[in-house]
Amino acid sequence: MVYRILNLFLLLVLAVPLAAQSGRVKKKEDKKDEKKPAGKKYNPTQKVKPTPKPTKTPPPGPNERLRKVGENTADEIRVDSTLVPIPVSVIDNATGKALEQLRLQDFELAIDGEPAIISEIFRSESPVRLALLFDNSSSVTVAREFEQTAAIRFFRRVLRPRLDLAALYSVASVTYLEQPLTKDVRLLINAIKAFPQPEGATALHDSIIEASNYLKEQRGRKVIVVVSDGQDTLSDYTFDTMVQEVQKNNCQVYIVHTNEFENFKRTGARTGSANLRALAAERRMRSLAAQTGGAVYSPIDERELDLAFSQISAELSSQYILGYYPENEVKDGGFRKIDLNVITDSDITVRSRTGYFAGRKGID
Repeated sequence: MVYRILNLFLLLVLAVPLAAQSGRVKKKEDKKDEKKPAGKKYNPTQKVKPTPKPTKTPPPGPNERLRKVGENTADEIRVDSTLVPIPVSVIDNATGKALEQLRLQDFELAIDGEPAIISEIFRSESPVRLALLFDNSSSVTVAREFEQTAAIRFFRRVLRPRLDLAALYSVASVTYLEQPLTKDVRLLINAIKAFPQPEGATALHDSIIEASNYLKEQRGRKVIVVVSDGQDTLSDYTFDTMVQEVQKNNCQVYIVHTNEFENFKRTGARTGSANLRALAAERRMRSLAAQTGGAVYSPIDERELDLAFSQISAELSSQYILGYYPENEVKDGGFRKIDLNVITDSDITVRSRTGYFAGRKGID
């Protein structure tokens, strides 16, 4: 009897905690299922980062469109595709020397008659990319040796180490690139000395276009120096087409006109018996130089020929380069006229390009 009562008591004691657990405590697996978001592993310590808002890159300011950069590039001018560089020479007529202390606010620019903003101004420390075109046709046989000597001295004066590059072309019935762009004056001198005897006709317009296309992608000032009597007898391209291509490629052209030099060697007189063809060629060369901001020199003897090269070298070392950025310009390929004035009390001559061609949409 006592034994049965003891067993019953033990059964009642064990049954109470079992009944307390039944239906109230969930398994750990059930708890995980309740907290876990669908399709993603849940990490209760992870912080959700807000989605960043897209940022806009501000457009470059006017002074960022044309700038001098880098020690190794030696003040190289970097330009974007629509910036119009305007090399300017300002000469004091009283002294014949360049004015070298002008500031940006001393220049006034108008495009097609409307006032325009000059974005930036640089001095002549910018690099020069130069192509010398040497007429080697049969029309320029007199005094060829001294012309070559003067050109050699020109290269020695104008090229600055680690900054400028020059190339050499010979021009006759066919145009040859005798020496590609180089900073090594020795290569240019050797190429000049290796010229063959002058012969053939003169494809001058074609050669100037070829040189301007060669310089087109170069950075810095693009300069073409032509040593010739200016008489074109063979080109496929007209004079007007040639000027247009030179303007498009932003090249500046200087002419060392050798016609009077050749006549002086023959006759001993300053003005020889120039025919109508020679006079027309001279007018064309002056027009080309004026429209691109260059100049024409017509020496009659060795001293003046050497002086002509010296003057070109001096002018390149004292130029200003203005940067004009056309805002909201219609890309119709049309010509835009440039008028540039300098505010000064001096009696001066200002030489700059007379205009530029706007690029065509989808092309330039």
